[in-house]
Order: sequence, then structure tokens, then C-alpha cells
Amino acid sequence: MKIGIIGAGNIGGNLTRRLTALGHDVFVANSRGPETLRELAEETGATAVRAEEAARGAQVVVVTVPLKAVPDLPSGLLDGAAEGVAVIDTGNYYPQQRDGRIAAIEDEGVTESRWTERHLGHPVIKAFNGTYAQDILDRPRPAGDPERIALPVAGDDERAKRTVRALIDELGFDTVDAGPLDTSWRQQPGTPVYGLRAGVEAVRKALAEASPERPADFRG
Repeated sequence: MKIGIIGAGNIGGNLTRRLTALGHDVFVANSRGPETLRELAEETGATAVRAEEAARGAQVVVVTVPLKAVPDLPSGLLDGAAEGVAVIDTGNYYPQQRDGRIAAIEDEGVTESRWTERHLGHPVIKAFNGTYAQDILDRPRPAGDPERIALPVAGDDERAKRTVRALIDELGFDTVDAGPLDTSWRQQPGTPVYGLRAGVEAVRKALAEASPERPADFRG
């Protein structure tokens, strides 16, 4: 599968490592240009490109950049992607720590991924936002293993959600359907499932226990 990864930080870098190891054709980009990704490309066999090239022909695109950087992504970023492309948003809103105040999220109650979706102009699937980056490398387990971690996956496009869940399964993790994007607040920072290393039933329980009220640490 051709996969574009936009953002080469901890999550993006480790997804590049694992997905290339699984045989996928990965194109990775960051904000500083492909020349800064030479080491990652040499290590993994991924192709380093500019952001506007990462999605070209891709069947899956992972957007894993700070929320404040989303509006600065190239216009028409997904125009050249494959038909029916599944777009994964791994982002989180950290107003005090990094992103500054975003009015639509604070005042209108828009979920983080819905806000990202609006900027991208394409449906997104929220996944990996509460995952420890190192776990992508260290904690894959075969299906049925009692130590296998489950990840919540939210989104409106059921076909894209199936694609993403299958890819996560291939990476060595279970998934839990966390519902549509407008209820993806259940997996935002400060919720019980955020950062949870647990199996399917514990993840379902944590999602059910989430409150829509954003904790003070994650309000602008």
C-alpha cells in the first residue's frame, strides 16, 4: 500500500519505521524539507518528499503535525491522493503547552479532529493520538495475545475507518470503534483512554467514562 506520512516527529517517525518494515511504500514529509529526512529515509527505505508530494497517489495519509501547524499545510494537500484515501489525524490540542487558543475548539465545542478535517477539506479518522510513540516499535503483539493493546478509532467515513483499523491490526494492535468524529472528545487529552495501555474491554470502558468537559490543563 502507498502511504503518505506528513510529520516526522515521534509518531510519524516510528510509523515510518514500522510501515516500511511491513512492506508498505511510504513517502514521508516534514515542514523543513526532504533533505532533513535523509537519515530516516536511509534507515527505513522510505522516500523523503515535500509535504505536497506525500499524498500523491496514497491510499492512506497520516497527518501527524502540531495542531497549530495544520492551517499552514499546503492548500490542496490531498488533491492528488488515491480515490477513497483514508486520512488519519493523530493530533491533539495543547493550548497551554504548544498550540495557543483555538476559538472554534474553545468556544464552539468543535472536536480537535473536526477542526483539522475542516482545514484539510477531507474526512479524517482520529487514531494514534493517545499512543506512546515508543509503543509503536516495542508493543506490537499478534492477534489474540492477552498483552495486545487496543487503540480507539473515531470517524464518520466507515470505509476509511475499516481501512485504518485493518492497518492498525497489521501493526500489531487491536482497535475499538470510538464512534463518529463529533464524539472523538472521548479520546482527547485528559480523558480516561488517553495514554491507556490496555485491551479492548478496558478501552471501551474508558471511552464510556469520558466527560465532554475539557480538563483545565487542556483549556486555553
